[in-house]
Amino acid sequence: MSVGRRVLLLSNSTLHGAEYLQHAYEDISKFLKERGVSRILFVPYALKDHDGYTSKVKRVFEKWGYGVISAHEEKDPVQAVKDAEAFFVGGGNTFQLLKALYDGKLIEPIRKRVLEDGIPYIGSSAGSNVATVSICTTNDMPIVYPPSFAALGLVPFNINPHYLDSNPEKHMGETREERIRQYHEIPDSPPVVGLREGSLLLIEGDRISLKGNQCARIFMPGNDPKEYETGSDLSFLLSVK
Repeated sequence: MSVGRRVLLLSNSTLHGAEYLQHAYEDISKFLKERGVSRILFVPYALKDHDGYTSKVKRVFEKWGYGVISAHEEKDPVQAVKDAEAFFVGGGNTFQLLKALYDGKLIEPIRKRVLEDGIPYIGSSAGSNVATVSICTTNDMPIVYPPSFAALGLVPFNINPHYLDSNPEKHMGETREERIRQYHEIPDSPPVVGLREGSLLLIEGDRISLKGNQCARIFMPGNDPKEYETGSDLSFLLSVK
């Protein structure tokens, strides 16, 4: 029987003027401590330098009091997923990350652990993208080709991390909003959360709240986008058909 999903999705790992993940320290720490987590399984596949990426993540989490093992260091990553107390899926290139998850046959094991076993999942940037319905609203370049754009499906909507508002004084071309509107021309496309730098979504069971220091811009197919203040209850996103 499902115990309810526990998911924390960050727009970004690094905020200007702060160290890696420092802007989200309080939210991450509370999220893990409330669930008694002592060790995290890190998924480093969004960057090619798995060793260097893992060292960076270990320095931060070990300083905070958490052990870290990396999926790429395990002889059997699928078993590591089955044994994990919590997941942290880092940012980088979303296409590269999703392809590696498919290649390693990790999609279904991670989905099961999060949705059925209630294992905490933390994603940042690309790691947040792959937690959603699909990676169709990523900002990344398709440097590799995963077998599908369908992602983990931990939530029934998509995210556009690092969402930027239009600025006619600096950029006269196509905006993020226009790109998301074009995406919504596709039948049955899900809602999209434009998640600005410094923002994150906390999903606990059937409740979702906007955390961090920025508003979010939510795009619903066939409707004008709406702004939501930090602290807003966004649970309606979990029941949209």
